[in-house]
Amino acid sequence: QVQLVDSGGGLVQAGGSLRLSCAASGGYFSSFNTVGWYRQAPGKQRELVTTVSRTGTTNYAGTTSYADSVRGRFSISRDFAKNMLYLQMNSLKPEDTAVYYCTAQGRAGTYWGQGTQVTVSS
Repeated sequence: QVQLVDSGGGLVQAGGSLRLSCAASGGYFSSFNTVGWYRQAPGKQRELVTTVSRTGTTNYAGTTSYADSVRGRFSISRDFAKNMLYLQMNSLKPEDTAVYYCTAQGRAGTYWGQGTQVTVSS
């Protein structure tokens, strides 16, 4: 049974930075086809923030995509040795306030973390 646990959220002022972390058990980030982060703001639908999709035959290659609203400010990374997924968020804006979820998609299905709250004050 794959479980994802995300953490690292908090309250930060506009212009600040946070790094979110996602730990996996029962599976490995190196084996999933696609991993990434989504977010959901109050009253809004869950939206894609960033994903990395495996390309070719090597687990270390990947195609990264970002939502236009975060491109240039957010960065996704993976640490296969620690089996961790990260989201570095810089130059945060009040509109980045949301619950952030890590996700991993493999052959057996799609998995989600429980979510971590990010609040950006103006």
